[in-house]
Amino acid sequence: MAHAVAHSAPLAANPLDVVEQIVLANDWLFDRLSDDEIAAEVAGSGCVYHLWFAWRPEREMLHFSCAFDVKVPDNRREAIYPLLSMINERMPIGHFNLWSDDGMVMFRESLLLRGGIGVSVEQVHDLIELALDDCERYFPPFQFVIWGGKTPAEALQAAILDTEGEA
Repeated sequence: MAHAVAHSAPLAANPLDVVEQIVLANDWLFDRLSDDEIAAEVAGSGCVYHLWFAWRPEREMLHFSCAFDVKVPDNRREAIYPLLSMINERMPIGHFNLWSDDGMVMFRESLLLRGGIGVSVEQVHDLIELALDDCERYFPPFQFVIWGGKTPAEALQAAILDTEGEA
């Protein structure tokens, strides 16, 4: 999923200012909930992704999550846990988990920015791009397990098949 990149600027004291630049450049629906939180929505091929960024100045950490617009019913949660484990083994950054309160599947990652190093537009763009690519790749296996009754191994097989050649 290619998205617009805001132009680099001097590093901002609050990383959410950089996030807001990217969100605006992509014309995504968003809400700056506070100085320390931004929520945005991005349309994917199978669902809407809910992005949430939180700046934790006391820890100098930018937390990011991207939730699927899908809730796992209670009776399918046990089948999701092995799938989460299998997917997370393949993740170079971040991880997927199941939010226990409402059954939402989400990607999560944090950037540690200790020492006042700030964050660049490119870093935030790459974080969002990688997360959305992984969400798009792994959304179908979650659907196959939740609604299709497939085993985690069967569902994941569909996501790891790479198309070879050209059409």
